[in-house]
Amino acid sequence: MYRSHVLVCGGTGCTSSGSLQIFDLLKEEIAKNGLADEVSVVQTGCHGLCALGPIVIVYPEATFYSMVKPEYIPEIVSEHLLKGRVVKKYVYEDTVQEEGLKPLHETDFYKKQHRIALRNCGVINPENIEEYIGTRGYEALGKVLTEMTPDDVIKCILDSGLRGRGGGGFPTGRKWQLAKDLVKGGQKYVACNADEGDPGAFMDRSVLEGDPHALIEAMAIAGYAIGANQGYIYVRAEYPIAVDRLNIAIGQAREYGLLGKDIFGTGFDFDLELRLGAGAFVCGEETALMTSIEGNRGEPKPRPPFPAEKGLFDKPTVLNNVETYANIPQIILNGAEWFASMGTEKSKGTKVFALGGKIKNTGLVEIPMGTTLRTVVEDIGGGIPNGKKFKAAQTGGPSGGCIPAEHFDVPIDYDNLIALGSMMGSGGLIVMDEDNCMVDIAKFFLEFTVDESCGKCTPCRIGTKRLYEMLDKITKGQATLEDLDKLEELCYYIKDNSLCGLGQTAPNPVLSTLRYFKDEYIAHVVEKRCPAGVCKDLLSFVIDPDKCKGCTLCAKKCPAGAISGTVKEPHVIDTSKCVKCGVCIENCKFGAISKK
Repeated sequence: MYRSHVLVCGGTGCTSSGSLQIFDLLKEEIAKNGLADEVSVVQTGCHGLCALGPIVIVYPEATFYSMVKPEYIPEIVSEHLLKGRVVKKYVYEDTVQEEGLKPLHETDFYKKQHRIALRNCGVINPENIEEYIGTRGYEALGKVLTEMTPDDVIKCILDSGLRGRGGGGFPTGRKWQLAKDLVKGGQKYVACNADEGDPGAFMDRSVLEGDPHALIEAMAIAGYAIGANQGYIYVRAEYPIAVDRLNIAIGQAREYGLLGKDIFGTGFDFDLELRLGAGAFVCGEETALMTSIEGNRGEPKPRPPFPAEKGLFDKPTVLNNVETYANIPQIILNGAEWFASMGTEKSKGTKVFALGGKIKNTGLVEIPMGTTLRTVVEDIGGGIPNGKKFKAAQTGGPSGGCIPAEHFDVPIDYDNLIALGSMMGSGGLIVMDEDNCMVDIAKFFLEFTVDESCGKCTPCRIGTKRLYEMLDKITKGQATLEDLDKLEELCYYIKDNSLCGLGQTAPNPVLSTLRYFKDEYIAHVVEKRCPAGVCKDLLSFVIDPDKCKGCTLCAKKCPAGAISGTVKEPHVIDTSKCVKCGVCIENCKFGAISKK
């Protein structure tokens, strides 16, 4: 028995900040101080507060050390682990209070969260199956195989109200029911979409890295429910940590008899294989993903027939994403009513979001459906840095839309987001402040979808390219009001005629910004001005002669030689030479230079 457990985040975010070095140094320093038999060091998955990595948490006190540097380790070990004195100067600031340390679950970031899909992330060693079993892991699979019929399982999932967490929000139990009933008997498959191609999204990656056995258990349950004996996990090759931990977990599950033949002695056979994707965004679309698993070019197919009837290798297939599956074992163990008691009338349970952009607490959060955007941004996310105002939030990635400040208090659920012109998507949530240009944001997402279009259908292949070109004209001040009308018309044409979800939703960022921020589009077109000061072709840099002290620093730093003037005299900028790089503003100590 160890008296202390030191948990070191081993998720991608923290490893990129050097957490592996911290892990090794902790083990060395603990051994050096003769504590190897008293203190264990465990590498876990993501704790959520990715901006504070590397993260080290010491239990049983739950002391949260953030942004840990190698030079901190000797002091943390000698003072905290050896002498029992917390080193407060390295502790996460929101846990520090006069009367001692505040429990983690009472901090602003954690107290309004409710973790189901992320329940084990940051808590267990994802490479140790016994730690998963110690948190009631594989108990749900045992219950399903020994106490429930496939119909019982499907009814439980239907009654829970669980909807797909990867895109459109289709009821999970209904999808399973279709796969079970449309074709009786024969070969069937269970598949997992772990491709996660949205910019700024890393929800599924974190579950794979922090709790891979939850996915394995859930897919086995799905296999039992629909009558499948084989599953495939389609994961992007850019997730090396997730791939390694999945391979380890699959090997352990086979060794323990939890995958393979005659699981729990019930006669049920089920096994899993990984398929690595090359990073094509279109392979997040279910038919394209299955085509890729089959070894072909990842292109979508017309529907119907739907995968529940004719999917992988033309056999009935259930496909859900990682987060959807991560909820399954907990629903089986705790009951459908427990899950349905959370969320809203039509959107049950919780949702994981990857917070990014202009926000203090960048990271991963899991909140009950129906939580307002204001709560996520201001309370959990810690608000907008540098005193800036909230402008909009992009949900659903390139397939979603921008939610403006006027809807800051709308509860987040599937139906509300669609009504606002956005969508839930997989859960990326990018926060924007007053310095963001909404035309530029729409252009950014269109550039992404143009690059990621598979090219199979003309509306997407050609239409998104034409959309991007129109937006480019607008940001350069070359468009007319007639172009705005054409822009909107083309958006609806692409939505109505594209083959798959990528093309059908690609215009959403344009339509939502046109809907809520049309004044910005008009300013670009009519006034040839970017209100946010982002679009370079519409900017001009000027020096205020009343503020300029003639220090000459801006002239020395200007890469284009566009600034002239004598010492202690106001300088001027030659706009014909200015490349609008902003170096002059960054170096001016008197705030004399501005962009207009």
